[in-house]
This record gives sequence, structure tokens and C-alpha cells, in this order.
Amino acid sequence: MSTAYGNFHNFCRDSGSNYATIPVCNLFLESRARENTGFGGCELQGISLSGDRRLANLGSILICAIAILTSLFLLWRSERKKAAVGRREMQLFLIGFIIVEICEIFTVGGFPLQSRVIRGFSAVHIAAVVATVWMLMLNGLVGFQLLDDGTPISLGLMLFSAAILFVGTGYIALDTGFSWTGYWDSTLSDPNRAYALYTLYQLVPLLFLVIFFLLETFLVLRILGEKKPMLYLVAAALLFAIGQVFQYVISVHICDGTNGKINGGLFETLFTLLSVVTIWAFWSSITEDDWPLPASTGGTYT
Repeated sequence: MSTAYGNFHNFCRDSGSNYATIPVCNLFLESRARENTGFGGCELQGISLSGDRRLANLGSILICAIAILTSLFLLWRSERKKAAVGRREMQLFLIGFIIVEICEIFTVGGFPLQSRVIRGFSAVHIAAVVATVWMLMLNGLVGFQLLDDGTPISLGLMLFSAAILFVGTGYIALDTGFSWTGYWDSTLSDPNRAYALYTLYQLVPLLFLVIFFLLETFLVLRILGEKKPMLYLVAAALLFAIGQVFQYVISVHICDGTNGKINGGLFETLFTLLSVVTIWAFWSSITEDDWPLPASTGGTYT
């Protein structure tokens, strides 16, 4: 029995068509980075530039810039929390998020770039999302002090494992977008059924997020014996979920209602930023000096 598992065509159609606000869409033939035929949905128009060019998603570009500046501020604030458990690991997650936002400017922002550049940025974007969410999940383990946080072995294992995911996912995305081997060419046209990318980009990050939520819930309720930090954690989950609803459900209705001026991608970027800020606030709230955590003999590596 045929299922919709692995199909990206409808997602790309409903998230802006030729200027879809999902980076995977840039790898397929219908995108402006390939044959420029579009996915058949509401076309994200944005604003006109000279020479019949368009800047399709100015709102997302501006929010990405705000997200980068906000993340840099949180990096600085994290650095000031000298005694905070998992300070370096949280900073790695924030650096990963910055890379994601830089890529997003060029992948879903609608910049009039060369097609090969768009596909290259899209592959890096997809790989960075997977690696960054993986690092967030590992942050959920840090509070259990299985390894001394901030030490070279803790940071090295996080970076090495994230690099494996980044390289593996990035290669599949690049080979799909540039058809180096031709192995993924069957995914390039309608219905754009790309099992590997669908699993890696859609399902694996969701699994990592669920594990992070469960780990932190257990840490807060059973080990710390507190409830207040759960407000931050639940809020972060809700904000992220709202962003995904805007991207995958409401986007096409916003596009139709505004005659293609904006779509849900703008709001997905905004709510993802708010979710990341709330995650940082959650981490900050459970690393205060008065929480009843056992002292570590190693401690944060500085």
C-alpha cells in the first residue's frame, strides 16, 4: 500500500512553491535552484528588486538576523555563568543554532543567488539542523553528570558525534541536489519521495527533541524535585510546536490570504527563535547555585 511517507512535494507546494520556505525543497527539480517550474502552490512573491528579481522572504531574513544577534548575546550571558553546569555544551548548541540561522537567510530568504549556491547552502542548512538538535539532546544528558561537563572529553564527544551526523546528512543532501552519483535522482521530481532526507530532516530531529524533553523532565521532577523550571520547558515545546504548525499547516492559508506577500515560514522562524530563548532560560533556571545538585570533582572546563 502506497503511503505519503517520504513525500516532500505537498510540503513544498504549500510552503511557498518556487520559493518554498523548507530548505529541502531547493534540492528538487521544481525549485528555482533547479528547473524553476514550481511545485504548483501559492507562490511566495515577497518584494520586487531590479532586473526582474525578487526578495521573497524579507521577514524571515530580518528575524534570522535578530536570532543571530540574540544567540550571540546568550553566548555572552552563558560565559558569565562560570559555575553553571553544562555551560560549554549549551554554548555549542547556540553556535549550531547560529549556523542554522545563517544558512536560513540564504535558503528560505529568497535571495537572488546562483542556483548552485542555493543548493549548497540548503545542504548545509539541513545537516546543521540535524547536528544542532542532536547537540541539544546531549545537553539533556549533561545534567546527569555521566561525564564531567565542559571537559575536553565531554565537548569532544559532542562535537565528534555531531560532526558524523552533519557530514552524513550533508552528503546525502549534496548528492541529491547536485546528482553526483545519480543514486537519489528518483527523488527529484513529483512526488519528491526522499526517504533518507525525510527521515533525517523530519523525523530524527523530532525524536531528539522528544528525548531531550523527557530527560529534562525527569531531571527536574525526580532529581531536583522542582516544578517551576517545567514552565520554561513546556513553553519551549509549545512555541516550537506552534512554529511547525505555521510552517506545515497554516502557511498556505497565509500565502493565499496575502496574495503571496508572506507565508508561515516567517512565523516558524520567529517561534523557533522564541523556543531557543526559552530553552536557554530553562537551562539557566536549573543551573542556579541554590539547586541541590551534588558537587562534581571535575567541574566545568575553563
